[in-house]
Amino acid sequence: MFIKSLGLAVVLATLSIGALANEAVIRKSLAEKVPNFPKPDEVRLSPMPGLWEVRHGNEIRYTDATGQFLIEGELIDLKSKKNLTDERISKLNQIDFSLLPLKDAVVWKTGNGKRRIAVFADPNCGYCKRLERSLQDLKDVTVYTFVVAILGGDSPDKARSIWCAKEQTNSWRNWMLDGVPPVRVAAGACDDSAIERNQAFARKHHVNATPAILFEDGTRVPGAINAEQIERRLQALVSGSKS
Repeated sequence: MFIKSLGLAVVLATLSIGALANEAVIRKSLAEKVPNFPKPDEVRLSPMPGLWEVRHGNEIRYTDATGQFLIEGELIDLKSKKNLTDERISKLNQIDFSLLPLKDAVVWKTGNGKRRIAVFADPNCGYCKRLERSLQDLKDVTVYTFVVAILGGDSPDKARSIWCAKEQTNSWRNWMLDGVPPVRVAAGACDDSAIERNQAFARKHHVNATPAILFEDGTRVPGAINAEQIERRLQALVSGSKS
């Protein structure tokens, strides 16, 4: 039994050393052959034998064990009919809901507000406005909106003015739903550091586009999905917690 365990340990150690060697070769090769290629955050074996995953942030590419070839595209498991690249990115995009700085969000709720979602939105984002209208059709939900200014223009001014408004929620919804501009607030007129914290949080978690919706199980969905799609996900969370 001891000999078998020792043998297994040797095999695992050998595989680990081999993987580290391959990772080093891949990193070196890509750096030499593609000088502008971003430094990978992670290099690891993919589910497909002989194929390696190269990850930067939440962007994924694939290469061979020597870093001679670079593949941009999706890895599909034809047997299970699963998009393994999408599954991997979805996992990378997860954010622990309990880590959200809720004090930095504009908050509103309907009904008992028991169900919770978080949204990252830019005040000048047209798809964010579409999503905001869809959110009005949900029942018994609390929405935490983290206002970010990633689109340029006067987005920073609008974000600051909304955050500094006496009634933040009304200011946000008046603008997003009815097009009523927020009362302009000059820089330094109030503590608007929450906006910068939201920006930093979004950068850390690679929220690079708005809107982005975060559910309580940590899953993140990009884009302006409709109320029916959001409701299905909320119901699935409840069903999953009961199983």
